[in-house]
Amino acid sequence: MFRTAVLLASTPDQLLPARELMAFTLASHILLVPFGVALPFITLLMHYRGLRRNDAVALKLARRWSAVMAVQFAIGIITGTVLSFEFGLLWPGMMGRWGDVFGLAFGVEGWAFFLEAVLIAIYLYGWRRLKPWTHFWLAVPLPLAALMGAFGIIAANSWMNTPQGFRLDAQGNPVDVDVRQAIFTPMFGPEYWHFVVAMLLTAGYVVAGVYAVGWLRGRRDRYHRLGFTVPFTVAAILTPVQFMLGDSAARAVFHKQPIKFAATEIVWKTDTHVPEYMFGRLNSDGTISGGLRIPQLDSILAGFKPSTRVTGLTSVPAADRPTAVQATIAHWAFDIMVTIGSLLILLALWYAWSWWRHRDNPRGRWFYRCAAIAGVACLVTVECGWITTEVGRQPWIVYHHMRVSEAVTSTGAGSLWAMLGIVIAVYVTVFGAFLGVVLKMRTRWRIADEGSAARAEPPPETDTPYGPRGGLEPTTAGAAPDGGPGHPSGGAS
Repeated sequence: MFRTAVLLASTPDQLLPARELMAFTLASHILLVPFGVALPFITLLMHYRGLRRNDAVALKLARRWSAVMAVQFAIGIITGTVLSFEFGLLWPGMMGRWGDVFGLAFGVEGWAFFLEAVLIAIYLYGWRRLKPWTHFWLAVPLPLAALMGAFGIIAANSWMNTPQGFRLDAQGNPVDVDVRQAIFTPMFGPEYWHFVVAMLLTAGYVVAGVYAVGWLRGRRDRYHRLGFTVPFTVAAILTPVQFMLGDSAARAVFHKQPIKFAATEIVWKTDTHVPEYMFGRLNSDGTISGGLRIPQLDSILAGFKPSTRVTGLTSVPAADRPTAVQATIAHWAFDIMVTIGSLLILLALWYAWSWWRHRDNPRGRWFYRCAAIAGVACLVTVECGWITTEVGRQPWIVYHHMRVSEAVTSTGAGSLWAMLGIVIAVYVTVFGAFLGVVLKMRTRWRIADEGSAARAEPPPETDTPYGPRGGLEPTTAGAAPDGGPGHPSGGAS
């Protein structure tokens, strides 16, 4: 406790509000990232199914998801732009000194945002105006642009964790920058693929969860069945893949950032046969309170054998490592992420067992209850992942080269606290408007579907996405009593 008080006393007054402001905006923005990165892929997957099978229900789902994708992207532009400004305004020491080394990564992200905006506009415009397959192929670059945006931000973050691609001159300034090395750092590969799969998995479970709720409320039509099955299948397939990628990323941290690994596993002293603690609390004297202790498991997970030597926090001076509180925060975030991931594997196995035995979704209500919760749980794991990454790296903003306290702005703490209050108010308004728009779209779609079930000629909102507005549905597909290609069934997300 005394060491923590000394460290806090030696930090600038503006450090805490700057951290809180950055943490709030990042935590808000990250909730939208899974949909910006992964929803284009899931939408195009449904779009392809609709064209390939001449399925009007799939095309309706793809069109509606594209509308949600556009609204989400607009909100993501706002929150992402705020983050970009905050890097320069809150952490001028880092950007001024290291911007030439890793700034290209932010440039890649900016170009990806621009390209994605253009492609989303083309995709939305193309419904009913382009030939079906032409429209689809013009949208294929959209998921690639989303992946390019993820490439930029993860390249920047992985460089902050394992900086390379430069040398320091006599004054300690970076020179002789090698952009390729600065982008492709040792942590880039594990962190990038872990992040991308997490986004796909999260978006899949969230979208499927919407239709799971509809299923629980009695909407048992083909619209809800298909809206649930496609994204949930994507997420279920990727869940065990993500577990392996997460294990690989944790092992990369063990080798490249041993002190961060020690913080996430609350390892105090360097030793072998190190136990694993689940949800314990690290005290300032190195003792651990509470939690479940599993003998030798930490060494086994790190190096596949109990004799693996795990570096402890005390291997470096107190000023160069996370505090006991920070280590506990990173540890809990990591354990929550692992626990939810393990439960999602059980849910995916439940789904796979049902398909193997019955070639159908599980029919019990508990499965759909769990599926509805899975989306929210995935958003929690996304937040926990970033907490683990950022808090575990403390006190460094550029690992072993610059502390957070050295990079913070000189703006007064009072101004930063006021700015935090303003940003919170604005974000509550923006996210409230986003939720209101999505709910309004859902209501309009539901009314339109209920109307189409009662009339032979559907209104413009319910006809097939391709063809003249307000016209009759194409008769080439034929009618299907279950809401198949000839006539979309009722219900809406």
